[in-house]
Amino acid sequence: MNPRLLGAEGRLRDGFGRAITDLRVAVTDRCNYRCVYCRTGTSGGSYSELPLAAYARMVRVLVGLGVEKIRLTGGEPLLRGDLPELIRSVRAMRRAFDDAGQPTSDGGPLDIALTTNGHLLAPIAKDLKRAGLDRITVSMDALDEGTFARVTRVPGAFGRVLDGIHAAQDAGLAPVKVNCVLFRGWNDDQVEAFGEFARRENVILRFIEFMPLEEDRTWSRDAVVTEAEILERLGAMWPLLPLTPNSASETARRYGFADGRGEIGVIAPVSRPFCGHCSRLRLTSDGKLRTCLFSQVDHDLYGKTQEAVADKELEAYIRSVVRGKEERHHIGEAGFAKPSRSMVQIGG
Repeated sequence: MNPRLLGAEGRLRDGFGRAITDLRVAVTDRCNYRCVYCRTGTSGGSYSELPLAAYARMVRVLVGLGVEKIRLTGGEPLLRGDLPELIRSVRAMRRAFDDAGQPTSDGGPLDIALTTNGHLLAPIAKDLKRAGLDRITVSMDALDEGTFARVTRVPGAFGRVLDGIHAAQDAGLAPVKVNCVLFRGWNDDQVEAFGEFARRENVILRFIEFMPLEEDRTWSRDAVVTEAEILERLGAMWPLLPLTPNSASETARRYGFADGRGEIGVIAPVSRPFCGHCSRLRLTSDGKLRTCLFSQVDHDLYGKTQEAVADKELEAYIRSVVRGKEERHHIGEAGFAKPSRSMVQIGG
C-alpha cells in the first residue's frame, strides 16, 4: 500500500460520520437470466463494461481510503471469463487502516466476495478460490424447477445452480450464502422450503424484501413479503433465536434454528430500513460511483481516471462525492422517486 494514500484526512466518511468500508463492484451489466423482479424479459440491449485494469485502479484508490470489503457483482459477473485475474489483483491489495481505524502501511488482507446466479459456477469454483476469493453468495429464488424457470425465464437451469452451490462448498468457499428475493404471487410459497434447504445443505440463507429497482417498474408494497411474515412462518416450523450481528453495518438480521442446524437472515430494506449504519458504496459496470441504491445521480469516477489525473486527485474527488451520501432511502414515503437506474444497471 502506498503510504501517501493513507492521507491526513483519515478513512473515508460521509457527511453523517459513517465510515465507508464496503464496496460493491459490478464488472458487467450483462446477465444470462431475466428474472421477473429485475429484467423486462425482452432480449438484446446495450451493455457497459470496462477493462479489468480500470476496475482494479478504482478499487485500489478506494482501498487506500479505508474500504475493507469488496464484493464483485453484475449483471452476472461470471460472464467475465477473466474474472479470476481481477480477483488476483484485488487480493494483492492490503487494508489501509487497522481494526482501531489507525493508518497502517502494511495492513491485513481484504475480504473479497462474489455474488452470482450460480449458472456458470460449478466449473470455475476452484479457480475462483485459487485466485483469492474468500466468500460466495448464490442468488436462487425458488427450490422447484417450475417456479425457478418461471422466475428466471430460463428453463432447465435449476440443477446447474444447485451444482454450483455444491462446487463452491467443495472448493472451500463455505459457508456459502444463498439469497432469495421474495415477492408475492411468484415465489412467496417457498419460505418453508428454503428453511429446510438451509438446514439440509448447510448454507446461510438470506431472504431479501422486494425493492423498487426492477426495469418494468411494477413494484408495489403489496408485493413485498416482509421480515415479520417470514419469521412468523419459519418460526411456526422451527424455533428461531436471534444471533449477534457480525458488524454494526450488517444488512441482514440473523437468526439461528434453536436446535443449532442452520442459519437464516432477512434483509428488510422496506419494512425495517438499516440506513443509519450504512457503510457502502457501489461502482457500476461503466465506472460510475453511487452512494446509495436509490441515488438519483451517478458520479463518473471512471471518467476522472481517463483525464490522466493522479490518485491524489481521485481521492479528493471520492471524498467530495461521499460527503454528499444520502442519509437514507425513502421507499414507500410520499414523493418517493425510484432511482435513476434499475438494479441490473447499478449492480447487485
